[in-house]
Amino acid sequence: MNSIRRIDSNPRLSRVVVHNGVAWLSGIVAADCSQDVRGQTRQVLQRLEELLAEVGSDKSRLLSAQIWMKDMLGDFTAMNEQWSAWFAPGETPARATAQVTFDDPAIRLELIVTAAV
Repeated sequence: MNSIRRIDSNPRLSRVVVHNGVAWLSGIVAADCSQDVRGQTRQVLQRLEELLAEVGSDKSRLLSAQIWMKDMLGDFTAMNEQWSAWFAPGETPARATAQVTFDDPAIRLELIVTAAV
């Protein structure tokens, strides 16, 4: 039986769960939500890199991504610029993007990913 590794857990969630060579990361938002969507996207991608490294993976091993945005009409292009620049050609994961309402109005985006370890 394969073990389950849980990272940065609390009573509500684990930041990362690793099982059978796959890492599931819970939603990541920017630490400084006073920044615009470009700044928040950069923060989220940096935190994602840190978490992936912690489990022995990296952005080239992303399998899927869900991007939840506050304002797709106003922020989609700027977020996509940061997202596309972050990847090497041919390494992008399967992806879905949706507009949502966050509990904190300063949050512009949240990112959820699954990665091979």
